[in-house]
Amino acid sequence: MHTLNWIDWVVLIVTLLTIVGYGTWKTRGSKSVQDYVKGGNSTQWWTIGLSVMATQASAITFLSTTGQAFSDGMGFVQFYFGLPIAMVIICLVFIPLYHRLKVYTAYEFLENRFDLKTRTLTATLFLIQRGLAAGITIFAPAIILSIVLGWNIVTLNIIIGVLVIIYTVSGGTKAVTVTQKQQMFVIFAGMLAALFIILSLIPKDVTFTDALNIAGASNRMEILDFSFDLENRYTVWTGLIGGTFLMLSYFGTDQSQVQRYLSGKNKKEMQMGLIFNGLLKVPMQFFILLVGVMVFVFYQFNPAPLNFIDASTQKVLASEYAEEYKSLQQKQNELFQQKKTLSIQLAKNNTTETKYKLQKLDSIEKIHRLHSKFLIKKAIDTSYANTYLKLNNELKNITTNTQAYKNKQEELATFYKDAAKDTQTNDRDYMFITFILSYLPKGLIGLLLAVILSAAMSSTASEVNALATITAIDLYGRNYKGEKDENHMVKMTKFFTLGWGIVAIIIACFANLAENLIQLVNIIGSIFYGNVLGIFLLAFFFKFIKANAVFTAAIITQIIVIIGWWFNWMPYLWLNLFGCVLVMILAIIIQVLNKNEQQN
Repeated sequence: MHTLNWIDWVVLIVTLLTIVGYGTWKTRGSKSVQDYVKGGNSTQWWTIGLSVMATQASAITFLSTTGQAFSDGMGFVQFYFGLPIAMVIICLVFIPLYHRLKVYTAYEFLENRFDLKTRTLTATLFLIQRGLAAGITIFAPAIILSIVLGWNIVTLNIIIGVLVIIYTVSGGTKAVTVTQKQQMFVIFAGMLAALFIILSLIPKDVTFTDALNIAGASNRMEILDFSFDLENRYTVWTGLIGGTFLMLSYFGTDQSQVQRYLSGKNKKEMQMGLIFNGLLKVPMQFFILLVGVMVFVFYQFNPAPLNFIDASTQKVLASEYAEEYKSLQQKQNELFQQKKTLSIQLAKNNTTETKYKLQKLDSIEKIHRLHSKFLIKKAIDTSYANTYLKLNNELKNITTNTQAYKNKQEELATFYKDAAKDTQTNDRDYMFITFILSYLPKGLIGLLLAVILSAAMSSTASEVNALATITAIDLYGRNYKGEKDENHMVKMTKFFTLGWGIVAIIIACFANLAENLIQLVNIIGSIFYGNVLGIFLLAFFFKFIKANAVFTAAIITQIIVIIGWWFNWMPYLWLNLFGCVLVMILAIIIQVLNKNEQQN
């Protein structure tokens, strides 16, 4: 558990309060729906680009992406390869339509093309998945900061949520956009400072090129994977195909993003803002991953804990598995000394033999980490310990049947792997924050914590703002029959903003960490986005498809996609393509059958 110096507290509090105060003051007094929802259509292209990036770059991006690179290397950048392609398509197809129709939300267009029930269905799908995501963007930094710093998680959830609610309710879309611009400057400054500090902490005779070679020797610099292996989540093809469909769905149909560029001065400003995002986003993600890789290199010269969650380590050290864990830590220390020697050798003389030895030691270290996670799991959950003992005893009792022994080994290995996925042992998301608190100088720690919380606030603000807009415009505005003048709609949108902010806080308080955080958010999106994108593509390009066919196809598709995700039919990125194609095929079939019935 770490404590903050007063300098870090000052930097953290002043940074956050300045952002919230500036956003509230700058955008106070919205009089019309046009001002509150679309920011008065006054946003310039570069502000749009930064706002779009800030909406996507949540705290998860900095905590989880760096951890992803630390564990698995740079390959995750392939996930973003489809983004520039998606930006071009949206600029050519989506934006001209939205601008011509002067819509407040993406789903308004669907009512014009189909009917109210199709608009309501897609809006509801958005509310479900984005409502969950809003809670996770609060929960992600809160759970990590609570464990590392010892802060109360519920209090953290409430603090982040309330700060967001203050300026989002006050100024609407313009407040979100204005504050995101400041937040992105804080984020860029903080991450650049972190990289320079990391490089300064690596031994002076190890150059940046040497650091890249050391990372490459441990397979952390393998960026491109051209394989067609469906078991591999991140390849060039999943990025270019699955990633393009995900990004088309996210930036083209998700109101949290659509609302960012609909606030632009004109069509050209909107398009330039998205192109700016398309050009800058992949390098930005590459840079964040590189920071994670450099932290990995740093730990080749400095001892790393077996597990980055100190609270989990303390639990296992207080259990009956303490001696086994200490023995494992001793092996890890010996392994570190060997890796340090080899890393220095590699920096001085880059040879294939040294690379091979480093790769071998890196594999052993991964086994040690997996073993440590399992010991922690046993210390926390005795039911797992009992199951393990049972499986292990059964394994020992098999002496003659070779196939049975092999089967039992595989069963134990599967159990072992599943056990390591537990909430309290999944430590890659804690790596970067632990490094920050342990090694960065005073003041910079506060700035990096401000980066994490600013990113959480920027994403949550966009999501709450979009959720409120969809609820007010697409559901309340279209289904409430009473009087709805400008003043009334602004008040209701503010009320829904407050309501969704409270919902996001509640979801955060009851959330639970499942996968690596960056993957968890993308999995939630992939379950819904493909279906919604397919509906929009049908609206754009298949003029003979009518409302009933689309509505029926969308419901069937969503059920099938959820089943496919539950039973793990394919890597989650492919769910975007699967859902998109499925809803289009089903809608065409249903429309043709309906037409035949009418003719008969």
